[in-house]
Amino acid sequence: MVDENELDRLRVEGTKVRVVRDALEQNDVIGIVVAWDDASVLIRRQNRRVVKLDRKYRIQPADEPRIWNEEM
Repeated sequence: MVDENELDRLRVEGTKVRVVRDALEQNDVIGIVVAWDDASVLIRRQNRRVVKLDRKYRIQPADEPRIWNEEM
């Protein structure tokens, strides 16, 4: 899980992130961090829709290579 400081840095810088939910790359959510709480994070996608996701998913910068780990 990404900590509060990292989420705040990503939000302030407007860094595009990738939320890896499972082994299929087509199921990733790519967008900008908007807000978060203890259990979830809001991501604004390119089409301006907002998606609420569980914070247990891997959140990484979108320009980095995709990382999938079975133990997630």
